[in-house]
Amino acid sequence: MNPSLLRTGICMLLVTAAVNAFAAAQGDAKRGEYIAIAGGCVACHTASGKEAVRFAGGHALKTPFGTFYGPNITPHPQAGIGRWSEADFIRAMRAGLRPDGAHYFPAFPYPSYTKIVDDDLKDLWAYLRNLPPNARQNQNHDLQFPFGFRFLVWGWKQLFFTPGPAVSDAQAKTPVARGAYLVNALSHCGECHTPRNFLGGPKRDRFLAGGKGPDGKGVPNLTPTKLKKWGDVELKDFLTTGITADGDITAESMGEVVTNTLSRITPEDLAAIIAYLRSLPALPDEPR
Repeated sequence: MNPSLLRTGICMLLVTAAVNAFAAAQGDAKRGEYIAIAGGCVACHTASGKEAVRFAGGHALKTPFGTFYGPNITPHPQAGIGRWSEADFIRAMRAGLRPDGAHYFPAFPYPSYTKIVDDDLKDLWAYLRNLPPNARQNQNHDLQFPFGFRFLVWGWKQLFFTPGPAVSDAQAKTPVARGAYLVNALSHCGECHTPRNFLGGPKRDRFLAGGKGPDGKGVPNLTPTKLKKWGDVELKDFLTTGITADGDITAESMGEVVTNTLSRITPEDLAAIIAYLRSLPALPDEPR
């Protein structure tokens, strides 16, 4: 048997076992709100415009494969995820599978979310279940042929997806370990800042080296190659305001990350992210 297929099959069995063994106790919705902030959920699941309802879907993500639209994740029984079970939610986050078993496109960053530990997923689920239901209907993705066929994602997963969760504890005591969990799992920084090949798979040896983001616009290198020019205070100020020391303002997509996530997480978590990024090997910029 192909070793890759065997590895994936074993991982999927472990994911299924973890889902089935998930405790029935309710998660902490208040803590789940913080997980949603750290995970940047509102950005992709909220349409543009002042009248947009948070988490009711509609955000457009333009990629080389077409445009994806973030779905409604409020607990509305028809338009949202109101009919989902907790196990459905865990399977979506861990394995990238819909309740009907179809594959999610990896524009939904489950390759990172799969690393989220059980307690954080339980709390996030509790928070989403307590959102006000909204009847906004989901939009169909507008994808180029043949990328709209979900069965093709199975092959993509064999090449580029390893189901989680993370081995390390989300509450790791060292700042670098906590920062690794935030960057690699919850905040899924690599989804935009790691360059990809022609199949949309991440170049793992170029982790966080920048290049082109999903929308085709340039994203910066997050390894020490670039960050070494900023002190911790300057970097913290940029990540919480979106403004550099010399007055430059971050691009629109990163501005959303600053507004919705980085400016709202705890100072300890922000410091942990900085510590982790500084611990990475320095890589040259990805050619744009």
